[in-house]
Amino acid sequence: MFFDDAPQLDMLARSLILGPAALLWVVAMVRIFGLGTFSKMTAFDFVSTVAIGSLLANAAVATNWLGFLQSLIAMLVILGLQEVLALFRSRSKLARSVIENDPVLLMRDGQWFENNMKSVRMTKADIWGKLREANVVKFEDARAVVLETTGDISVLHGENLEPVILTGVKDPQD
Repeated sequence: MFFDDAPQLDMLARSLILGPAALLWVVAMVRIFGLGTFSKMTAFDFVSTVAIGSLLANAAVATNWLGFLQSLIAMLVILGLQEVLALFRSRSKLARSVIENDPVLLMRDGQWFENNMKSVRMTKADIWGKLREANVVKFEDARAVVLETTGDISVLHGENLEPVILTGVKDPQD
């Protein structure tokens, strides 16, 4: 690729040139497509982020120019597709319902929603850990635990919870 007759020198040159070049490519793509590129709004966004990381690694260790360019083009295609899907989500309720998951209520005011927990493969032990992580020191102060569309768990605690905060959350009581 760089030094065909000196494999060690070629490997060193590829390491010092291709990795940084691919990283600069990703930075340029983020500048073009925006800061939301690596947000975790949907499962597709998460998968895109993982795929970009994998492609960046492939580009950094490419052994020929074709493989390097293929990784860069694949990153561009994935980020472009992510942008198109975000546009569809913003304009179509149907696209939103197909692409996005609804947040799921796992616990509210001391009541555990076992069916919701089972459907998202969460246990009480998982939730207890998240309550501790959120510095909940009295269980009675925990108002709600929500599994967000991103896979993150939100712990809402305090004196009271305004219902508007749970807008869009799948509530088994509704």
